[in-house]
Amino acid sequence: MLPKLKLGIPKGSLQERTIEILEAAGFDANIPDRTYAFSIGDPEIECFLLRPQEIPKYIEEGKLDLGISGDDCITETKAKVREICDLEYAKKKITKVKWVLAVPENSEIKSVKDLEGKTISTEMVNLVKDYLKKHKIKAKIEFSWGGTEVKPPRFADAIADLTETGASLRAHNLKILDTILESSTKLIANRSALRDPWKKEKIRAIAILLKGAVEGKETVSLMLHVRESKLKEILRVLPRFKKPTVRKLTGQDWCDINVSCKEKEARVLIPKLKKMGCEGIVEYPSVKIIK
Repeated sequence: MLPKLKLGIPKGSLQERTIEILEAAGFDANIPDRTYAFSIGDPEIECFLLRPQEIPKYIEEGKLDLGISGDDCITETKAKVREICDLEYAKKKITKVKWVLAVPENSEIKSVKDLEGKTISTEMVNLVKDYLKKHKIKAKIEFSWGGTEVKPPRFADAIADLTETGASLRAHNLKILDTILESSTKLIANRSALRDPWKKEKIRAIAILLKGAVEGKETVSLMLHVRESKLKEILRVLPRFKKPTVRKLTGQDWCDINVSCKEKEARVLIPKLKKMGCEGIVEYPSVKIIK
């Protein structure tokens, strides 16, 4: 009987992005409808679709060996887990998200100190408690079952909510008072699982593939031709990119260059390289970047 590694996959807002990362890492991430246990094409991995808030505790308790969850959920549950790597993605893109304090635009609350004795609605009660304790503020914290942005001013004086772009807060005429926590998506493991040689090696392999897939999502590769006489000049505009590969074309005074860069940088770099005399510039996506 094959050994199994139990992996928790986040359900909800992170689910779609996580599936994209798993697929880019080479796994079969088609999750059947109405199921919580499934395979990702590796007979040694058993997956469970769970709320990200549940995953850290299940990992701490050994019900899962490995899982994907956010800093916010790890902090909220106070689970004792081992961080394997930062996957750095949110529900829409590769980025961190923020838990922020927000109040109505016309609120008399202007700073954290003005929250004394007020009511704050949030889905992350412990996170807000710790934040208020640090600032020596006493306020009433109410758990929100969702739709937190609509609570002020009728049902709460302020909210602590998750934001990626701030668009939802602005749409509800809310302004940000302060950032409580910057949260990133993490691959986390059970401490006992890491003492098992087979599980430790399996976890290491999964981390390499997932981290490489995340890196590949924002990275493109460029292939281009440049005259040998201009090679040094071209290489000077590439110092921040990692080790360009240069190959002299046989029997010609031209060189072939391959280099990786961030997708946003490519749109600035390509016109510049063309102006400097490069030809045959090809941009193509990177699936995985293993550092």
